[in-house]
Order: sequence, then structure tokens, then C-alpha cells
Amino acid sequence: MKFRLTGMAFAVATASLTAIASLVSVPAFAEAPMTKSAAPGYYRVMLGDFEVTALSDGVVALPVDKLLTNTKPEKTLKALQKHHLSTPTATSVNGYLINTGSKLVLIDTGAATLFGPTLGRLANSLKAAGYSPEQVDEVYITHMHGDHVGGLMNGDQLAFPNAIVRADQHDADFWLSQANLDKAPADAKGGFQGAMASVNPYLKVGKFKTFNGDTELVPGVKAVAARGHTPGHSVYLVESKGQKLMLWGDLMHVAAVQFENPTVTISFDSDSKAAMAQRLKAYADAAKQGYMVGATHLSFPGLGYVRSEGKGYAWVPVNYVPVK
Repeated sequence: MKFRLTGMAFAVATASLTAIASLVSVPAFAEAPMTKSAAPGYYRVMLGDFEVTALSDGVVALPVDKLLTNTKPEKTLKALQKHHLSTPTATSVNGYLINTGSKLVLIDTGAATLFGPTLGRLANSLKAAGYSPEQVDEVYITHMHGDHVGGLMNGDQLAFPNAIVRADQHDADFWLSQANLDKAPADAKGGFQGAMASVNPYLKVGKFKTFNGDTELVPGVKAVAARGHTPGHSVYLVESKGQKLMLWGDLMHVAAVQFENPTVTISFDSDSKAAMAQRLKAYADAAKQGYMVGATHLSFPGLGYVRSEGKGYAWVPVNYVPVK
């Protein structure tokens, strides 16, 4: 005897089977615990014969609508929204490792413990990238704010025991001055104290050396004066086989705002007008010449290119390519 389910009977049977299945216990794979952590961050590109490795120190949430100056908070919020961002804004802190083949050079060291628990990861990123702190020959500091020099120390030990640390004389004179610390307002003393705690141990053992303005430090890596953000702020030009990379340090902080409007400054600047002038110059040169740039607070890895767009500029991140 053959039975054929009518359309209505088929629907009823299907609903019944679905209800029974819902009562059967099955593994809930979506209930696996969330890790809520990230791997150490590094990203590597080749520049001529040089290997360039971006190192993440982590991110820090900044109330950029309150920190940016020469603009209005509502304009900052509008610009952030265009980039699907809000405030406080997760802001990268990056360092850059240059392997020239004969020297291993680190540009900036991250914050270590100076800026809270979300930073201080550069050392782990360095190790994940296949290097040890003991291998670093030279450390070049763009300026002596805590998120650039804090990583010089590992507790009370030199984080880079075999390295020479270099920075512009103007920054050393300003941030390592006891007189400047003494006369600084209470809310600014921490900047001086962080710089001293990070740099002075290298100074005491003869491992801190200064330069003055534009100076070639090792073949292929040159310091270029870009003063304004701090008295001795420097950027670093890296060149190999006709290819160029300019590492900007803190010439800019908030890409969503300051590329479209380079005249926006930030309260961290020692001299905001001079910092603005340096930023305008750097943007124009990078857009005209088409070389790669990197910056501490661009979203990791912070490497890419600048192009002119309207009255301002646009940021073009590097295309992801695994290095073999």
C-alpha cells in the first residue's frame, strides 16, 4: 500500500520533526569562549636591500575631540564618523625596525609601562618578528615623549643592552633638564620624569649620543630635523637601491582628521605653528615624490603613501604582501 502526503500533511510532518529536533541536545559551537586577545603585531616589507619591520606597541584610546586644536570638537567628530570612528579613538603606537644588512636599527621603542596596560607590547612584537633586543645595534628616537622612549627600559634594566641610543640635542637639552622639570606645571612633570627615567640610564653608561639636525647616522638612515611637536622632533629617512621611506614620528596623530585638514594641530605640540608647517611640508613632499611613509600613530602597520585630494590629502595604506 502506498501513501502520499498532501501538501498540508507534509507541512505538518515537517513542523513536527523540527520541533522534535529542537528538543535534542546538540553541541553549541558558538558557545566557545572568546579569547579577546591579539597576537604580537609585526609587518614586514622590503625597501631595496633593507628589511623594514613595523612593530606594534598596542593601541591607546584617546579623546581626540578634546586633544585636537585649531578646529572645533564637532568638526573632529564629523570627520571621525566619515571613517566609521568615534571617540575615544583607538590610536596605534608603532615602532620600526630597519635591518640594513650590517646594522639593526630601531626607530622609537613604544611606551612600556608609561601609558597604561594597553601599550608596552613592542618587545613581544620584536621577538615574534624573529629578533631579540640584544641584537639591536642602534635606537633612534624621534622625540622624548613617553610613548616613544618608555620601551628603552625593561624595569630597571636596559631593554637594549648592546645598543647606542640617539636623539636630537634639542630634545635632550629640553627633556633631560632638571631645571625644566622643576619649573614645569604639576600636570607636565610626568613627561620630563618619563624621559629621564628612560634615557638617563643609557647616558650614565655612555650609550646615549646626540646629533644636531640633519645627520646621516648609519649608511642609508638619516635624521632630518622636523622641530615643532617637540624642540628636537626628528624624522628619519631610510634609503636603499633608490627606494625611500620617511618615518614621520609624531608629525601627525589622527589620520581621519589631519590628512583632509593638515592645519589641525594637537595639544601635545610644543609649538603648534611649527608642527603644522612641518606637517604641510611633509605631506606635500610625500605626495609629490610618491615614496613610502610611516608614522607612529597611523593605524598599524602605519605604512603607506600620501596623495593630494582636493584641498588636502588622502592616506593610501600599503597593500598586504607576505614577505618570503
